[in-house]
Amino acid sequence: MGNGTSIGRVRGLGSAHEGAHHWLVARTTAVSNLILMTWLIVSFVLLPNYTYETVSGWISQPIAAVPMMLLIISVFYHAKLGLQVLIEDYVHEAGLKFATLTALNLAAFGGGAFALFSIARLALTGAA
Repeated sequence: MGNGTSIGRVRGLGSAHEGAHHWLVARTTAVSNLILMTWLIVSFVLLPNYTYETVSGWISQPIAAVPMMLLIISVFYHAKLGLQVLIEDYVHEAGLKFATLTALNLAAFGGGAFALFSIARLALTGAA
């Protein structure tokens, strides 16, 4: 009772029980984005000016670099999760779906890695 038809159970049709985890991770990254973006805006407002030297000197400090890295990770992962759902819902051909999801993963992780290395370089070399 409530398990669907016999043929549906054999074919494995029905819930994959994956939606709740994806939903929870998306909401967690959304909350962390909100908190970290608030930190970023407040930090920018408190800067004396917005010259390259001032901003790069600020971001080269660990107290600013670490939250900025967390923000980068959270934003790129949140974007990846949202676009993944969009692709899974609207791209129906299996090969095209695989190619699009692969391109999405490469872009998200590649862009995030580039941003993290840029922040790390500033933090290690100081204000250049």
